[in-house]
Amino acid sequence: MSRIKDCFARLEGAGRKALIPYVTGGDPAPAVTVPLMHALVEAGADIIELGVPFSDPMADGPVIQLACERALSHGTRLLDILEMVREFRERDSGTPVVLMGYLNPIEAIGYGNFATRAKAAGVDGVLTVDLPPEEADDLLEVLGKEGLDAIFLLAPTTEESRIRSVCDKGSGYIYYVSLKGVTGSAALDVKAVEDKLAQVRRHTDMPVGVGFGIRDEASARAVSEVADGVIVGSVLVNRIAELSGTPDAIPEQVSGIIAAMRTAMDA
Repeated sequence: MSRIKDCFARLEGAGRKALIPYVTGGDPAPAVTVPLMHALVEAGADIIELGVPFSDPMADGPVIQLACERALSHGTRLLDILEMVREFRERDSGTPVVLMGYLNPIEAIGYGNFATRAKAAGVDGVLTVDLPPEEADDLLEVLGKEGLDAIFLLAPTTEESRIRSVCDKGSGYIYYVSLKGVTGSAALDVKAVEDKLAQVRRHTDMPVGVGFGIRDEASARAVSEVADGVIVGSVLVNRIAELSGTPDAIPEQVSGIIAAMRTAMDA
């Protein structure tokens, strides 16, 4: 059983929901990322989505775009992100790590090379925002050979036929984008999310995590009542930006946000 599947099964048995923070690898400096990952786990994170910085993100709002710029200013590459995961695994062999980013860096080093290196580093899943399932067969083949989950996005506008396609191609969990817009957008309609998840679950028994628009304890708890996982990113990345001048404070300060959400979700 994969780490991701085991994580969701364990949480389901305990009557709890997954808390999945996203941070951009290398932001605001490469040395911050691994200590931050450990702090997030200690605060109650169940899975970590680690962003691969990219110069032309299309789904990310300004907060995460700026995080990518800060990471890239230090020369952070995909291979550096894999090294961060390898270092994380020296102390943590259990927490699933999902790489989230865009296809270009993977294509640059080659699908097979990437999959082999990702598996060796301790990566569990890959979410490539700009790779639709209809075009994903070549990457899915090499990820499958290495036992890596391929995670896909669903949106509020996704039609029934495409939901079926995404669920058939994906593994690990489904990432449901809770609203129309980019990361960090405002309004979150939990009832609309609940209705869409009911539609998604007609096509899969995979867990469904919900992201975009989770910004505080109240929204995390509300979403946890209808989803299998709560994915939080921009509010964490924004706090990292605020603390970029005092990087030693980042792990404690950012993990504090996750600890508060964990408490609210478990209440």
